[in-house]
Amino acid sequence: MQTQQDKTVLAMVGLPARGKSFTARKIARYLTWRGHHTRVFNVGSYRREQLGAKKEHSFFDPDNREARQARRKVALDALDDAIRWLKEDNGEVAVFDATNTTRSRRQDLRAACDAAGVKITFVETICEDPAIIEDNIRATKLHLPDYEDLDDGEALRDFRMRIAHYRRIYEPLENESASWIKLIVFEGGGRRIVVNRVDDHPTLRAAQLLLSFQSRERTIWLARHGESTHNVAGRIGGDAPLSDEGKRFAQALGEWMKDKGDFKVWTSTLVRTRQTAELVAADHTPWRMLDEIDAGICDGMTYEEIGEQMPEVATGRKADKLRYRYPRGESYLDVINRLDPLIGELERLTHPLLVIGHQAVLRTLYAYLTGHPREETPFLEIP
Repeated sequence: MQTQQDKTVLAMVGLPARGKSFTARKIARYLTWRGHHTRVFNVGSYRREQLGAKKEHSFFDPDNREARQARRKVALDALDDAIRWLKEDNGEVAVFDATNTTRSRRQDLRAACDAAGVKITFVETICEDPAIIEDNIRATKLHLPDYEDLDDGEALRDFRMRIAHYRRIYEPLENESASWIKLIVFEGGGRRIVVNRVDDHPTLRAAQLLLSFQSRERTIWLARHGESTHNVAGRIGGDAPLSDEGKRFAQALGEWMKDKGDFKVWTSTLVRTRQTAELVAADHTPWRMLDEIDAGICDGMTYEEIGEQMPEVATGRKADKLRYRYPRGESYLDVINRLDPLIGELERLTHPLLVIGHQAVLRTLYAYLTGHPREETPFLEIP
């Protein structure tokens, strides 16, 4: 049972087009995968719902008193919902996605969280790379509902004026008594993380993620290895080679990947994934962390044999497939913990990536990449 002290608001801070929403979604996805009940509260969505979508840059002018008051009310309404969700719906981490560029706005947030008995940590994203900022504007901001009927040139001019309004009043985080994380991205791709007064587990995990991830998206393909001789026999685990059908699948996968450009290939250390990779690309990197779930004393058995010889194993897995650990083996939770260090490596990659793996491991990675709660992980469909 969670205590009130376990409730946390992670409040984003930064100018528009600095990757706040991208970062907020990444944090929420990762913490959800690690078992923290997490939800993003995007103030822009609240503003469009309450005040309408099409607001030109003058609405964000700090000298526009009426609009400033309206935006403040929207932000506090979103925060009220976040706090209510934390307290009434068993939430653990609410990611509050907004600019929060002034000290006065952040003081409002701190006061509301303090009154509710909820922790707050600010997460500031600072980007000093013009190319990344321009990519963010063109890839995401031009497609906002705000600019639905405008041509790209007009939308670009308006959004840059919006950024200029925010820049006039922007006050970076400096309060040493507050809990905060700064993510600074330098021109050319360098980055630095500064952490101040962070001590709760979910927020420390968020900071660890920020050390790794790239602010630009790239393609990741997940593919199961070709059929193995153990698959043909219905046996789990083991280190069997590919069957003839498995080799045909690997060749087909290689053909399909031919026009995908430059990409990296990761496999497990087991023969069936490495044989598949050899028919796809010249080089691949094997990771022990990508090995299939360890079936312990059940390794090499069929599910029918397990049911007959170890009915308690079959019953235990059916009752709680996420947490049940094979005798002398692993559970799905163990696989999540095993893969956690690899997530940092995955997030650091700038190239597209093909992961050739095993069903349980690919389920676990797919859950992370798509934001599925970990309780759903053992039941995700992996062809």
